[in-house]
Amino acid sequence: MLQTLRLPLQRAVIVQLIVAALIGLPVGAAIWFGLTGGGGATWTHILENRLFPYTLTTLSLLALTGLFISAVAVPLAWLISLYDFPLRKTLEWALILPLAMPGYVLAYAWVDLAGVAGPVQSTFRNVTGLSAREYWFPDIVSVPGLAFILASALFPYVYITARSAFTTQSQATLEAGRSLGASGMRLFLSVGLPAARPAIFAGLALALMETAADYGAADYLGIQTLGVGIVRAWTSFGEPATAARLSIVLIGIAFACLIFARLSQGAAGAQHTSYRWTTPMRTPLQGRQAWFATVLCLMILVISFGLPLARLLWLSIDHNLATTRLFDPLLSSLTLAAAGTLLAFLSAATLVLASYYARRGGWFVRFAAAAGYAAPGVVLGLGALFLIKFTGQALSGVVALSLLVWIYVSRFSSAGTEPLYAALARAPASIDQAARSLNVTGWSRLIRVDAPLLSPGALAAALLLFVEILKELPATLMLRPFGWDTLAVRAHAYATDERLAQATMPALLIVLAGLIPVIYLSRQLTRSGHSLS
Repeated sequence: MLQTLRLPLQRAVIVQLIVAALIGLPVGAAIWFGLTGGGGATWTHILENRLFPYTLTTLSLLALTGLFISAVAVPLAWLISLYDFPLRKTLEWALILPLAMPGYVLAYAWVDLAGVAGPVQSTFRNVTGLSAREYWFPDIVSVPGLAFILASALFPYVYITARSAFTTQSQATLEAGRSLGASGMRLFLSVGLPAARPAIFAGLALALMETAADYGAADYLGIQTLGVGIVRAWTSFGEPATAARLSIVLIGIAFACLIFARLSQGAAGAQHTSYRWTTPMRTPLQGRQAWFATVLCLMILVISFGLPLARLLWLSIDHNLATTRLFDPLLSSLTLAAAGTLLAFLSAATLVLASYYARRGGWFVRFAAAAGYAAPGVVLGLGALFLIKFTGQALSGVVALSLLVWIYVSRFSSAGTEPLYAALARAPASIDQAARSLNVTGWSRLIRVDAPLLSPGALAAALLLFVEILKELPATLMLRPFGWDTLAVRAHAYATDERLAQATMPALLIVLAGLIPVIYLSRQLTRSGHSLS
């Protein structure tokens, strides 16, 4: 009997190792080439003159983005979770909508909105009668400006995890705090925030990994981050070894965020054994307080999503761009997103189920999948190019498409792994014991037992994967074959050529294609009370 059980366990472990190796190979190739590739004049120049500014700019961007996200998302989640006010039920799910807006699309909109000739400053000058030289206005083309843009796109990561933590806190704990005189801000700081800190840090780490991975917004604004430096070292200087060495620094920063996320999730916490303790009663707000809460939430939603979307729509209508020929980029985007979603989902499901069957390696599964997610797309694209160079293949046709889909799988499998892993973790142990006692194994068990258990997380995983792949820019920009421009690539090309009006239509199509899945996902999360973490 022991020998019979050992064989499936060995197979499960082998499957985990194979899938993890496929996910990690591109980033491993980039690291290996960076460590073993020869130096040169370009690397010496960057090491002496550019490495420190690149790194300092990237770290400053991470710090400011994290500060902006925390200042917005955490109080917002507390307000939505613990208080009742007009439009709360609608705002609860609507505040997740900025996930559909890529950072580079927000950059296009905000540069036009907040520029000297844009409507915001023009209106201010018309109202005040001042000239452009007679007042100070925040510069959107700066590191703080980029941090504001990325925080607007990424704060839902922290909002979702914080909201989930606040809504599942013990009612008894909150009542104990109130009985000791804690209320309002003091209750939030002394009771709510410490208990939710692990979930908040986990969501923040995910947002910071996305910030480190950004290329499109930073490149458009001309901010010299490590991601921009890697692409320029490859494309402008023709120095793959220099690009690989820069990527090692960026990988180190991204992996620090990953380790931070894992340590925060393992922090001390409490598991409530009785459901009646897990849903705090919402306090109804009255009068000015109620409307202040509503206006505050609406302002955040308008600034992060509504205003940029409205500006892009206006530019498109004003320049009569509805007839722009974008069928081929749209078809390419949907095809690649569908193929990447399918294979990334299968990869994530294979990892999770192999870990579940083996009863071991859960931490390894999550770390292996997250390793690809932590590596920015520009690094994975670089690793893929090194693999192409090593094998002697040409980056064209089916080879390039297959490689690009592989990079999507490597980059985004973690987005599918987490919801699936959470769905199995919530399943009662008695189901697994019953299946084993009835000798339900193999495909029969997968179809009759495990598939129904995975179904709550499967849709969330697939939607997340589709949205993330649809928005991906740097790896697609580096690896796409001729004639396979996606909407992201086309929008970036127009924007960098200072044809912002032409960039609006592909940008709007990206948002529209991602908006429907995000709306469905946000409403499902609101109804179920589950988070993405």
